[in-house]
Amino acid sequence: MPWRLSKIAVVAAIALWLGLVAFGNITDYGSNWPFVQHVLAMDTVFPDARIRWRAISAPWLQHAAYLAIILAESLAAILCGIGAVRMWRARRASAAAFHHAKAPAVLGLTLGVLLWLGAFMAIGGEWFGMWMSADWNATASAFRFVVVLMLALLYLGQREEAPDDD
Repeated sequence: MPWRLSKIAVVAAIALWLGLVAFGNITDYGSNWPFVQHVLAMDTVFPDARIRWRAISAPWLQHAAYLAIILAESLAAILCGIGAVRMWRARRASAAAFHHAKAPAVLGLTLGVLLWLGAFMAIGGEWFGMWMSADWNATASAFRFVVVLMLALLYLGQREEAPDDD
């Protein structure tokens, strides 16, 4: 049982963390808005960078990208929260039932990895050259998110024992 409780606690903590990230972006939209604007506009990449043609300067597209980020953060948090609740309810159930209860958490963690690895590191970091910016580079932060989410995903994926075997 301690291993199951540990997994539930980790997923619940990640749900809280991602929920606070999304809540911050929703209730204080302007704090991270300049970040999204500058990364997409590519106005702080190296002056001689030949990739500037990739820039997105249309405000409506920049807002759409930011809203998509907030939606993904929110959905990841909700899925992890649902997963934690389902895992709690199945904490004394069979290994198969507990494993099945993890599905929403697995989806939430995966969505988080796709957001911070795919959107922030790959698209923002490489496609839009975020790594070149002294002021608007979040690749290190995105990497921390990816590592935490991947470790949780790997931990959650470990084989389940019957509740009495823990």
